[in-house]
Amino acid sequence: MNKLRRLNLLLVLLIIFSSCGSGGDLGKSSKGELVGIKGKKYFPEKPYGMVLIPGGAFIMGKSDDDIAQVNDAATKTVTVKSFYMDDTEITNSEYRQFVMWVRDSVIRYELADEFLNDFLKGEITSNDDPRFKYLFKSQKDYINSLGEGQTFDKNNWNKVENLDMSVELNHFGPTYNNRKGTYSKDSIFNNTNSATAEKMGEQVSKRYANTIRKFLLEEDENFTEFDFQWRANKFVYSEKYSNLKGYLEQMKKFRKIAIENIKDDPIVKFQEITKAGEIYRTFEQYQLRVPSDTASGFTDEPVKTFTVNDEYIQESFDISRSDYIYPKYVPVYPDTLVWWNDWEYTNNRSMFNNYFHHDAFSDYPVVGVNWHQAKAFCKWRTDTKNQYQKSKKKKSIVPEFRLPTEAEWEYAARGGLQGAMYPWGGPYAKDDKGCFLANFKPMRGDYAIDAALYTVEADAYPPNGYNLYNMSGNVSEWIDSSYEPEAYEFSSTLNPSVNDEENKLKVVRGGSWKDVKYFLQVGTRDFQNANRSTSYTGFRTVHDYLGSDMTANAMTNSAIKKQNNKRSSIK
Repeated sequence: MNKLRRLNLLLVLLIIFSSCGSGGDLGKSSKGELVGIKGKKYFPEKPYGMVLIPGGAFIMGKSDDDIAQVNDAATKTVTVKSFYMDDTEITNSEYRQFVMWVRDSVIRYELADEFLNDFLKGEITSNDDPRFKYLFKSQKDYINSLGEGQTFDKNNWNKVENLDMSVELNHFGPTYNNRKGTYSKDSIFNNTNSATAEKMGEQVSKRYANTIRKFLLEEDENFTEFDFQWRANKFVYSEKYSNLKGYLEQMKKFRKIAIENIKDDPIVKFQEITKAGEIYRTFEQYQLRVPSDTASGFTDEPVKTFTVNDEYIQESFDISRSDYIYPKYVPVYPDTLVWWNDWEYTNNRSMFNNYFHHDAFSDYPVVGVNWHQAKAFCKWRTDTKNQYQKSKKKKSIVPEFRLPTEAEWEYAARGGLQGAMYPWGGPYAKDDKGCFLANFKPMRGDYAIDAALYTVEADAYPPNGYNLYNMSGNVSEWIDSSYEPEAYEFSSTLNPSVNDEENKLKVVRGGSWKDVKYFLQVGTRDFQNANRSTSYTGFRTVHDYLGSDMTANAMTNSAIKKQNNKRSSIK
């Protein structure tokens, strides 16, 4: 019996080892057949706080007479692909996560810079040094790599300035990694905490406190009653911006000029041998043939062949891809002064002091952010998610989080209702019980008749057919598209999107708590300057759905709906 067990175990091991060995060499394992290069198995995962909007066609534009006679939303049938969308506007709590990450990153960088010279002098040689934890990760790795008897050489450090986000930051309240962080005014402003000084080293403790104070207002500069008031302008999110559209347009222009120059050269002659589209869509080839005399014409052998491709244009016109990639710096803190600047002769001091920071407003939509800040939030959210994905073996990189296009926003706002005036249908803004269905200004001067004075919780009022809350009212929402009055006339009917980088007017949709009912209509278009922030404008994000597109018809199948709308991994 034992022999039989051993024999079975041996057979199992042989099968395992043989199967493992056959997959290492694609040439051998494929047996010469076309088997493809397979990646990880991909399952779409619904991002936390989002819902899947199934793709489909709808009539875009005004669903009723254009009372305001703006004439910028002519009806048009368009089709959009499937995508995920936040079920609520981005809340103060969610935006605080972004702000805290940026704030803590900037402080960590300043701390690493504070102790950089100490590292370069070779003063920090072990992880027992109280200054060690504030160094860049690459510096820590180098120090830890030094074996016994090895001497420190600053030239062997790879100079990568990568932050160690696990470093604990103390004494100025909650941080990105420690939501229960406490405040200690003496430790930062007076540096009298002897226990901390003993733990960190007296000099290191003072240098830490001095570094933090660079980002805080002094007591005689602080307008509020809070001990810790940050210098908000110092916390800036840096992102790499790629102007691909500008690059492609310039290359197209230069390509045309290059071909004209070749054909019009008065000294030498060029014979076209390959037209664009015959072999390569963007390549055109010309042979340079120099005539021996005026009678003989072309020589038999070509002297040189020109391929008018990207490299040729870049060399001829001194244009580089790097010219269209540049850093973009965006301050991240919301402008709380909007509660004063948007209103004359009013008392909104409480909202100015508390709206973004106080726990009472955590689930309220963030306001005071401009279009660029909303875009920066999307970039940070994408990077944060993909950083996690890369740390897991079986996880694939996810597409970007972004602002919705006008077509995506309007399609989602309608909730599957064709020709409806509002997300709940219409034509009235009340239900059959006489209760208002959105947060807006129903009557002149009466902001409270709809049971809301300013903004309300982001999930207040009933959702629409796609389970999206407050698609009309509460706060207007930034859209990725620029405002072009004639956009509906020339844009595509498939995933239409118009965004002119030079146009600073960006679309906002949905109306807000201070708007009249007209702006709540799903077909009403409005706009703001991209640099302007207000007390009534927020945003929500979307996320591309990858794979076989889920149309509204397919989503009626419960099995398919369950398979393609999996819950987020966060419970």
